[in-house]
Amino acid sequence: MSAHHTSGPPSAVRLTRYTKADQDEILGDGEDPFGVAETGLAWLPKEEHFGIRHEGRLVAHAGLRRLPLSVAGTDLEVIGVGGVAVAPDVRGRGLARRVIAAALSHARTLGPDHALLFCRPPLVALYERLGWRPIDTGADAEVLVEQPGDRVVTMPLRTLVTPLREGTRWPGGPVRLRSLPM
Repeated sequence: MSAHHTSGPPSAVRLTRYTKADQDEILGDGEDPFGVAETGLAWLPKEEHFGIRHEGRLVAHAGLRRLPLSVAGTDLEVIGVGGVAVAPDVRGRGLARRVIAAALSHARTLGPDHALLFCRPPLVALYERLGWRPIDTGADAEVLVEQPGDRVVTMPLRTLVTPLREGTRWPGGPVRLRSLPM
């Protein structure tokens, strides 16, 4: 078989583990690879991981974690999507779309009706193209998240959701994440 066979775009697979070294392989070992250090927030690790390897190197990742929250006082669970990363040298090739699609495909088997993520404002348009929508929290427009020391703070990043089942609608109203963000 020729070394130059075309196998199409690399596909996303479930990772058995995801370490700081794996993250560094994708984003480099800079101080603030996701651009969120200025928020000062403490974050939960993801529980399940999906990645794309290209030429033996991990080039994309998305992680999942089940999260408790309340919307307008009603408790529910969502699947949090976080740690989404694509190596700078391979951006613009649809890898974010593929790794998020693989993660969401698995998320649909976990029970909750919605997936939720937090992102910096410049990334909102990317996620909207992938079917995510900014949540409408009502007039107060705050999403509250827990932090160490029994603190509850306003999430400074944008909060987006996507349904995991046909016909489900985000309930609307004030949102409080009942854990650290993921």
